[in-house]
Amino acid sequence: MTYQLETAQHPETLRRVAIDPVSRVEGHGKVTILLDEQNKVHQVRLHIVEFRGFEKFIQGRPYWEVPVMVQRLCGICPVSHHLAASKALDIIVGARKLTPAAEKLRRLMHYGQMLQSHALHFFHLCSPDLLFGFDSDVTQRNIVGVVMAHPETAKRGVLLRKFGQEVIRVTAGKRVHGTGAVPGGVNKALTVAERDELLKDIYHIVQWSRDAVHLIQKVHTQDPGLYNSFGIFRSNFMSLVGHNGDLDFYHGTLRARDDNGKLIFDHLDYQNYNQVIEEEVRSWSYMKFPYIRSIGKEHGWYKVGPLARVQNCDQISTPFAEHERKEFIDYAGGSPLHAPLAYHWTRMIEMLHAAEVIKELLHDDDLLSNDLMVQGERQMEGVGVIEAPRGTLFHHYQVDENDIVTMANLIVSTTNNNQAMNEAVRHVARRYLNGREITEGLLNHIEVAIRAFDPCLSCATHALGKMPLAVELVDVDGQLVHNLSRA
Repeated sequence: MTYQLETAQHPETLRRVAIDPVSRVEGHGKVTILLDEQNKVHQVRLHIVEFRGFEKFIQGRPYWEVPVMVQRLCGICPVSHHLAASKALDIIVGARKLTPAAEKLRRLMHYGQMLQSHALHFFHLCSPDLLFGFDSDVTQRNIVGVVMAHPETAKRGVLLRKFGQEVIRVTAGKRVHGTGAVPGGVNKALTVAERDELLKDIYHIVQWSRDAVHLIQKVHTQDPGLYNSFGIFRSNFMSLVGHNGDLDFYHGTLRARDDNGKLIFDHLDYQNYNQVIEEEVRSWSYMKFPYIRSIGKEHGWYKVGPLARVQNCDQISTPFAEHERKEFIDYAGGSPLHAPLAYHWTRMIEMLHAAEVIKELLHDDDLLSNDLMVQGERQMEGVGVIEAPRGTLFHHYQVDENDIVTMANLIVSTTNNNQAMNEAVRHVARRYLNGREITEGLLNHIEVAIRAFDPCLSCATHALGKMPLAVELVDVDGQLVHNLSRA
């Protein structure tokens, strides 16, 4: 766990190669690589080039607007922000325990989000690399290539995502940017017709999710030399766990382990997250660098997301996903597996778990109840934490006596993974690019490492006004020939 290759000694003497923008991820980012005349890599950075202003323009708004406002951070995982904000504001309105109907409806909404997001990322964004190879022909290495070569796999990916979006629609009111969760509960129950419509397809969804786990397990185990070593680095990891230490995406307490699997802290009330987590700012990125206070910024950073969650929990509550978790743990030999490409395997285990939980919830009549809201003693501050598809998501708000937000702090999943993503691309650059002639296929190796984390760069940052754009044309010696820019 080091900062090797973060900052070159004499950058002005080096040649710059840029991947701008990083493709097949949500949002805008770029990677810059500095090399000498022998193509030795001296510096690699993942830059987040847009500024997110949500924490500031939320200030001054009535708190009840926040759950709808913050989900505009993203069109891929808006439900996660919607629910994290609602959970924080539950504390503000004194609703520390929701009604059974409200909690189960929120869970159904969130597990639908996990299902659709994991399906989108795996089938649409990552499967071209996994099925065709990292340096395969770029004209084939895309979703159209997957449709042509693996039509049934592509079709299932579309239908899995569609089902997750339908779960979101019936619980939140819309597939994107709904209004279902409000401080203290939810504003609608399911109808019998909505529940029965989802029940018609859920058993296919569970089976297709099982098949997806087996697909990525086969891809991974057929080439362990690549998948177990690509971009590998050791780190701490962190996630929520349920009260029994089980995998829980909606609620729980914070648990962190070191790179050997030893507990750093456990069952920490996330209302106190800022006692254990610090955020660092660096000049070359708009995305912060969180770390665990007790370890320090050099060694205290961590991974979040599927690879962390599946290895951090003690068990998974649903039978098929628990079987697959044990298979994964056995494959890793009982020690934490740190290979970034293992994110894909654990992501599909999580998708299977989400499908199984949705199936269980759809058989629960509490979803039809109209006992949806509670309130209690008013508070001035609240923290909401949820496991978003990409990892642990923090929403922290303070309000005044007039119900106006006075402070907002968001630590999104991709921000928590910031240092980890940078480490992954540096290890890949050192292994595959160092001393070699740079090709498109080799540069795609860098992007493959980033995609493993399923980053949502528009969650981690947000542009104000028009998105700036700069295009630079350089010759083979790295000299600037021409440039165009839009402010």
